[in-house]
Amino acid sequence: MEIKKTDPKPRTKPAEVRLDELMDAAQHLFITKGFEATTISEIVRDAQVAKGTFYHYFPSKNEMLSALRERFTRHFIGQIQQAVDACPARDSIARLRAWCDAGITAYFDGMALHDALYHDHHYHTRGNQDRDAVLDQILTILNEGSACGAWQLDNPRLTAILMYHGMHGAVDDAVVSVESDKTRLGQQLAEEFLRLLGHRPS
Repeated sequence: MEIKKTDPKPRTKPAEVRLDELMDAAQHLFITKGFEATTISEIVRDAQVAKGTFYHYFPSKNEMLSALRERFTRHFIGQIQQAVDACPARDSIARLRAWCDAGITAYFDGMALHDALYHDHHYHTRGNQDRDAVLDQILTILNEGSACGAWQLDNPRLTAILMYHGMHGAVDDAVVSVESDKTRLGQQLAEEFLRLLGHRPS
């Protein structure tokens, strides 16, 4: 009787799995301890990899931080875009409302990580890729709305900047305010933005 040989299980994990686990370990430590207090030795210990594995992917802890920011932004934008795409393509009002609601939800859900990646240490806020990626998403909604006649804008990018910082400011205020109704914040923000855009309910 011939016994079939089975392929042995791989002794090492695929590179993308090791990278994700390494970033997940760092992310958890940055949230619980803070970026500055976390050491590379702690990251590789929690990820159960050799220190050489860390340096294979990242020249420094700052480079890992940049990668985590990029991953956070990609997830943030993707979560919002899914809600926006669920609305009719030419219903710019609904798409803007969806952007506000999903953006507020994503911001609150990821606040601990967001603060760990951006607020606990020096971060250049001028001309950064993370902000620009979100601005591009807002600009798409604004330009589509202009194209279908929902509103007319002289300076769409400036409007997008106001909306970007308006959402961040509204969330930060809601966190410290005992009177803020967080469940209605997305709706309230959408109404303010629609007024900013000059939209009047028909």
